[in-house]
Amino acid sequence: MAHPRREVISQLRREMGFWDVLLFNIAAVLGPRWIAAAAHNGTSSISLWALAAVFFFFPTTLVITELSTRFPAEGGLYVWTREAFGDFHGFVAGWAYWVYSFFYFPGLLVASTAMSAYIGGAGHGHLANDRGFLLTGSLLLLAVAVGMNIVGLNIGKWLQNAGGVGTYTPLLILVGIAAAIFVRYGSQTHISWHNILPVWNFGTVNFWSQIAFAFTGMELVCAMSDEVRDPKRTFPRAILASGVLIAVIYILGTIATMLLVQPGDVDPKSGVFQAITHGSSLLGIGFLGVLAALLVTVGNAGGVGTTVAGVARVPFAVGIDSYLPSVFGKIHPRWKTPYISILIQAGISAAVLILAQLNETVNGAYQVLVDAAIILYFLPFLYMYAAAIKLAYRSDREQTPDAVLVPGGRTGVWIVGALGFLICLLAMGISMIPPGETTNTAVFELKLLGGTSLAIVIGLALYWRSKRKRREVS
Repeated sequence: MAHPRREVISQLRREMGFWDVLLFNIAAVLGPRWIAAAAHNGTSSISLWALAAVFFFFPTTLVITELSTRFPAEGGLYVWTREAFGDFHGFVAGWAYWVYSFFYFPGLLVASTAMSAYIGGAGHGHLANDRGFLLTGSLLLLAVAVGMNIVGLNIGKWLQNAGGVGTYTPLLILVGIAAAIFVRYGSQTHISWHNILPVWNFGTVNFWSQIAFAFTGMELVCAMSDEVRDPKRTFPRAILASGVLIAVIYILGTIATMLLVQPGDVDPKSGVFQAITHGSSLLGIGFLGVLAALLVTVGNAGGVGTTVAGVARVPFAVGIDSYLPSVFGKIHPRWKTPYISILIQAGISAAVLILAQLNETVNGAYQVLVDAAIILYFLPFLYMYAAAIKLAYRSDREQTPDAVLVPGGRTGVWIVGALGFLICLLAMGISMIPPGETTNTAVFELKLLGGTSLAIVIGLALYWRSKRKRREVS
């Protein structure tokens, strides 16, 4: 008799190859909004990018590569945690990973819509802070991404692929414009070896966690392992290639933005396109700014699409295992996608997007969403690093065919796992420190801690309900 999980998973289609995974990773990880936030934070962001790349991003890619090639199963991070620590911890990790998207989507959607304002040129830049424009555009963008991913990865992957190209190309345009402006007019920001060093400041330290968060997302495609062709071979090559491309452009893009606009004047949501528009106007090629804004609108749609596609697979896998209502494990009869999981995720995200705007400035609401997403997102990451360490002691580690292991044996796993674990803990802690522009610290903390705590409590209630039902059946 076929195992129920295998029977459901077997209906999925392996639609993604090397280039699909590489561009998926770029769309999932690379965010122009993080470059804008880094430039707004100032010159010290340059060294923060370099430190995060060396001590967080590189170790994390090693961990993800090993786990994804040893356990290439639908559900990714949820499956890895379950393998190491059992069903309860697997559920907590999977639940937190899914719920984070409710807060992440609205922040991503708001930033993406703000950037699209520059399609109309500099004269329409004010729309980047218009609440009505941001809300309407965000909901439309979410609807497009959801629709394409429900129809299937054979369609949805082209949105993700376009997202990777549409995200990276405008940043190359930004770097080119900044280089031309620097040669002709010099820099708007003084950058030296001294002022790129990290500076401790309670008004800006909240941003540090965003630097680490900006380097996350490589694990997302691993949640779709049963929809990737030859995942044990595809994942290592695509993860390494996309990782190098992402780290380089984050640093160059931040420097380029500050060459064009002084940090204090950079909009933390749409500053990249503020800089491109300003620079292209100075060079007399304003159309380039419009082109970049058009490209990044597609890129951001792809970024939303990757998150819709990847994160929705986690509750789908948990639903198959009966720790969430079985409806989460349903596959569309025609398009063979976990459509119920995608629709529920999108509906809750839309509600959070609207609620976050209450009694808060546009930038304040955006910051609450970002910090809540960071806290919930890094909780399953703590599990992932711990799982990598524990699973390194399993006797089958060296015998798994085609697995790409962390170099250095168990010592190597301990080093990269401990680095990732400690940096995630630090990021979660400093996310709770309100940024300097917060209008009401108490309300900020209430929204942040209340929202994240409630999300976890709801998940635990669902888990114990499913356990009770299982006991009653048996």
